[in-house]
Amino acid sequence: MRQRLGWKGGARRARWRRAAAVIEPPTAHRLDEPRIEWRRLFAEAFGTFLLVLAAAGPVVVEHVSGGAIGRVAAVTAPGLMVMAIILFMGGVSGAHLNPIVTIGFTLRADFPWRRVPGYLVMQLLGATLACLFLRGVFGDVAQLGATSPGKGIAGWQAMLIELVLSAGLVSTILGTSSRAQNIGALSAIAIGGYIALAGLWSSPISGASMNPARSFGPDLARADFSSFWIYLAGPLAGMLVAVGAAWILRGPGGGAAAAARGRLQERLREI
Repeated sequence: MRQRLGWKGGARRARWRRAAAVIEPPTAHRLDEPRIEWRRLFAEAFGTFLLVLAAAGPVVVEHVSGGAIGRVAAVTAPGLMVMAIILFMGGVSGAHLNPIVTIGFTLRADFPWRRVPGYLVMQLLGATLACLFLRGVFGDVAQLGATSPGKGIAGWQAMLIELVLSAGLVSTILGTSSRAQNIGALSAIAIGGYIALAGLWSSPISGASMNPARSFGPDLARADFSSFWIYLAGPLAGMLVAVGAAWILRGPGGGAAAAARGRLQERLREI
């Protein structure tokens, strides 16, 4: 009887492996190998390019079109774009798209420090290319979608809002990708939804950047870093708050290595 139950368990595991082989390309296990790091780096640059295009682009198009977009659509677009990017390439690089996400995963021991510099460079490069593309198509208008404090808002007020928003964003990312409560593809909906929600209520205050790369791109393209400190200090401090909160909620260690590193269908392989 015990042998029969063992045979059934082995057959069940074999079926899962066959299902994983169908879902996952044969070379998927190689995606964590250093020799193909260039694939992950390309994914981060490409994904951040698309994200910043969706975040800064509506501001530029709003100016060019004479107000045909509206604030609700402008703040929803980045959330929807992040959702799509996570779903179509999260298995390659982890779809960080944001320096504070990369550093947050690393502080939680889910991502190796040796890979951090490459990710950060590619994220900044992708953001800058997106803004250079906008300038090439539409000209140097609407500050290329740069983030800056709203009218009558002091720099420290915008920075504190960015801190709180970033703490919530990184908490959402760390929480939905942790092994204890991984919700799979729904994590893309949670993260994209949070970005849209944050923008809906706070974009008039700080622009709801939550991403130093998103703010770096237009600032570099127009050579004006006067407000960049807000979008560097706020998100970094918010990330540290989120990492501390994750430690309180789930203890030391991450448990989100598969999401952070981009290992496809790791949970299926573990069964």
